[in-house]
Amino acid sequence: MSRFKTLDDIGDVTGKRVLVREDLNVPMDGARVTDDTRLRAAAPTLAELSDKGAKVLVLAHFGRPKGERTPDMSLALVTQPLSAVLGREVIFIDDCVGADAARAIDMLPEGGIAILENTRFHKGEEKNDDALCDGMAALGDLYVNDAFSAAHRAHASTEGLARKLPAYAGRSMQTELEALEKALGTPEHPVAAVVGGAKVSTKLDVLKHLVALVDHLIIGGGMANTFLAARGIDVGKSLCEHDLKDTALAILDAADKAGCTVHLPYDVVVAKEFRANPPTRTVNVHEVAADEMILDVGPAAVEALADALKTCRTLVWNGPMGAFETPPFDAATVALARTAAALTKEGSLVSVAGGGDTVAALNQAGVADDFTFVSTAGGAFLEWMEGKELPGVAALSKSVGNG
Repeated sequence: MSRFKTLDDIGDVTGKRVLVREDLNVPMDGARVTDDTRLRAAAPTLAELSDKGAKVLVLAHFGRPKGERTPDMSLALVTQPLSAVLGREVIFIDDCVGADAARAIDMLPEGGIAILENTRFHKGEEKNDDALCDGMAALGDLYVNDAFSAAHRAHASTEGLARKLPAYAGRSMQTELEALEKALGTPEHPVAAVVGGAKVSTKLDVLKHLVALVDHLIIGGGMANTFLAARGIDVGKSLCEHDLKDTALAILDAADKAGCTVHLPYDVVVAKEFRANPPTRTVNVHEVAADEMILDVGPAAVEALADALKTCRTLVWNGPMGAFETPPFDAATVALARTAAALTKEGSLVSVAGGGDTVAALNQAGVADDFTFVSTAGGAFLEWMEGKELPGVAALSKSVGNG
C-alpha cells in the first residue's frame, strides 16, 4: 500500500486551520439521528485535533442536493448530534467556501470545532472542480481525510483538496486502511473470502479479482444459484441469472488455474414461497423441485465451511449466505459468522467484513464486535475488494508535502 501520512506526522497544529473530511451522512428521523455509527467513527480524529489546539473545520456531504441549497439537507441538522457524541461544543458555519466562512473561522478559538455547510450544495463538488477546490483550500492550512466510505469518489472535498494542501489520514481512515492491508494487501495465508448477495452481476469484478488472491472462495446468497445452474443443476424457481452461466464457468475455471478452492452449497434450504417462516425442506442441491426456490445454505454445507475456516488465517466477508432478513433464512449466515467470530477471538483468524448488508447480518448474529474489523463503507469497500485504486486514498499518498 502506498505510504500516507497520519496524525502522528502532523506536527504542531496550535491555531492551524485543519479541514477534516468526515462522513456525516447519517440516517435521520426528523431531528433525531437513528444510527450514530459514523459520528462515533469521526470523534477520535476531531477530539485529537481539538485537544492539540487546532481550529477543526469539518467538511462533509449530506444527501444528494445536486448542487442546490436544500434546507432539509443542511449539515446544521447534524451539528447538535455531533456535539452530543463529542461531548464538546460544535458550531455551524453556513458555507464551505467564501469570505463569510473565512470570517467565521477567524473567530473560532483554538481547539474550536465547526461543521461547514454541505459540500454538495456546490455543483463543483461532485465534478472535482478546481476553482471550488481552491476556494475550500483557502479556508485551511492542512487537510485530513477521515472518510474512507467516500474515498471511492474523486470529489473536491475527498480528492481535490489533497492536491492543494498537505494531506493526512485521520484515525478512522488509518484504522480502515491498516485493516484492509492486513486482509488483502499482505495477508497471512490461507485466505478465505465469503462473497454473498443476490446477484453475480453486481460482484463480477470482485469474484474475478479474488480468485487470484485467496485460497478459499465461499459463494453464498442468490449468486450461488447462478454458479449451481452453470454446473447443470436445476435450481427450480430460485433467483438465478441464467444469462451469466458462461461468466460463472469462466470464474470457476480461473479459480481452478489459480489453485483457489470454490465452495458452493451442496445442501440447501428451499421453500415454495418467499416469506417469513414458510414450510421449508433441507435437500441436496440435486433435489430442488421445479416449484421450489433456494433461500439459504443448508446445515451440512455450513459445517463443512466452518471446517474450512478453521484451516484459514485470514477472512474477508462481503454479503450474506442466504435471504437473511427473512427468518429462518438467516441460519447459515448467523452460524458461519459465529464460527468466524469464535476463531477471531481465540486469535487464529484475522476477520475483515464490510458492506451494509454484511454489517446488518453480523449485528443480527451478535458478532460484529468480535470480528477484527467491520467496515461500514459500502461502495468503497466493494471497489477495494475489486482491486481498484480509490481516488481519495491515492490522493493522500501523492499529496503536496508528501512526496
